[in-house]
Amino acid sequence: MAADKVEQAEPSGPAYPISSVDNALRLLLMFRDRKRLRLSDAASSLNVASSTAHRLLAMLVHYDFVRQESDLRVYVPGPALLEIGLAAVRNMDIRTLAKPILADLAARVEETVHVAQLEGGKIRYLAGVESSRPLRVADRTGQLMPAQHTATGKALLAELTPSQLDELFPTVSSSQVEQGLTVDERADLDEELGQVRARGYAVNLRRAEDILSVAVVVRDRRDVAVAAINASAPAKRMTQRQQLAVVRQLHAAALALEELLSSAVGA
Repeated sequence: MAADKVEQAEPSGPAYPISSVDNALRLLLMFRDRKRLRLSDAASSLNVASSTAHRLLAMLVHYDFVRQESDLRVYVPGPALLEIGLAAVRNMDIRTLAKPILADLAARVEETVHVAQLEGGKIRYLAGVESSRPLRVADRTGQLMPAQHTATGKALLAELTPSQLDELFPTVSSSQVEQGLTVDERADLDEELGQVRARGYAVNLRRAEDILSVAVVVRDRRDVAVAAINASAPAKRMTQRQQLAVVRQLHAAALALEELLSSAVGA
């Protein structure tokens, strides 16, 4: 007896759909296939009145997801939508393009290396290559850590303005320390970030584990820091002289990644 075919149900939508959000997202998806979208086409595709389509598009215009051309009934992708797309490609490229660079860097410095990015007030390790030495720092790929407690985090925080730092690390009382930094902690961080700017690289010593890390930033073609590369080792191996030698290799690796990222975005 032949087995009955079991039809797979199509994935259902969200349990509590919000029609206005659904329509706005459907509008954005239309730009996958079209470079320009007329108001009448938007209304027809969504099966809504032109006035409703106009209000939805006006909100997307407000947030720069779309913009109007000289013909006020025609819409094209806006800078926010394009930037999100470029950011996604850039982040994907950093992981993909950094791997051979990290492998070469790890071989050169004989220590564990990573590339990382900021996520709010924390740092995310995107990719890493472990040292081949018996005593080494473990690969932290995927881990999320407080930015102010890592070399990669400090390197990237040093690129931010005071107001941006205020948003990430509001000054709080000692009883609210989980939501920000105390006045003394913030003062210490500001002083250390000043040293990072003056030196051109960041240093972090994790005393409990006796691990020392150094890091430099990776910039995009607009000269904006988009990531940081670090090398970590047992502190006894990372002497001041060794730090300087490793930093030279980090800068060379960062430059190589910058060139690859620029080529990928410009392609």
